Amino acid sequence: MRALVITSFDAPLQIQERPVPTPGPGQVLVRIEASGLCGTDIHAARGDLPVKPTLPLIPGHEGVGVVEQTATGVTEVAVGDRVAIPWLGYACGVCDYCVSGWETLCESQKNTGYGIDGAHAEYAVAYARYVVKVPDGISSLEAAPLTCAGLTTYKAIKVANVRPTGRVAIFGIGGLGHLALQYAQVFGGEAIAVDVTDEKLALARDLGARHTVNAANSDPVAAIEALGGADVAVVLAGPPKVFEQAHASLRRGGRLVLVSLPTENTMRLPIFETIMGGRSVLGSIVGTRAELAEVFALHAAGRTRVESQIRKPEDVNQAMEDVLAGRVTARVVFEF
Repeated sequence: MRALVITSFDAPLQIQERPVPTPGPGQVLVRIEASGLCGTDIHAARGDLPVKPTLPLIPGHEGVGVVEQTATGVTEVAVGDRVAIPWLGYACGVCDYCVSGWETLCESQKNTGYGIDGAHAEYAVAYARYVVKVPDGISSLEAAPLTCAGLTTYKAIKVANVRPTGRVAIFGIGGLGHLALQYAQVFGGEAIAVDVTDEKLALARDLGARHTVNAANSDPVAAIEALGGADVAVVLAGPPKVFEQAHASLRRGGRLVLVSLPTENTMRLPIFETIMGGRSVLGSIVGTRAELAEVFALHAAGRTRVESQIRKPEDVNQAMEDVLAGRVTARVVFEF
């Protein structure tokens, strides 16, 4: 099979021919139809997060395809089912986090495309308990971005406790942000889109954003304060300055939700303003299997729209450069 492989943090990804993997107990073999490119894939390829993956590695945690083989102990899915392979590739199922609905915090978890080989290949092995069936009516090309970009931002909006008519500022309109602003509206919020490119802000308006702010030529804090301040600010961009701007844009009682993983790994937090303004700072990791099913259900009901560019797997290195340079409006999806 063809696979996209990280062989070194200082070298481009390679396209390699590898044997089709064999599923072990509790696992399934999935023939991949579509696999989305996430920013975490780029972090993995460059080794720029505090926890680095072990190489060589096949990245990718937005894989969608058809189950072709099941191993012993598999009862959750069957051959022929179309499934999504998400970031949470495995959890223990018995710890406090797993049994209380927070399986994404399990300390024994294995992460697809980071701790174990992922979905940027023609075939992938996954734990049957942690794949999620994709409903009929959703194409694999649409389901792939929903598997991480959709699930991650859906969870962030839930964690933020968005209330009807609350102002929700989305900092960074791209693969994640264009979905986050839609979920903010699903939960009844008034979406404010903040970005530095007019193309992404045009997309935000098309998707229902009530207000847009170009942070390249105006002060987003002043612009949002003029609207009365944000009840919720969700950060999906990388520079530490953006995190600080998002915090400063909050009204009293506002909630800052951190989602993106900046290379710098730090932000300045003004303690006085946080305490006196009753502001909260929340970290939001990806959602659960149950929440991914909710994401798919919303999309099947026509409540969300996925914007993506379809690329060939051979274009992976150029696609990564395009994402980093801001030349991709939303999500890149590789079609296998």
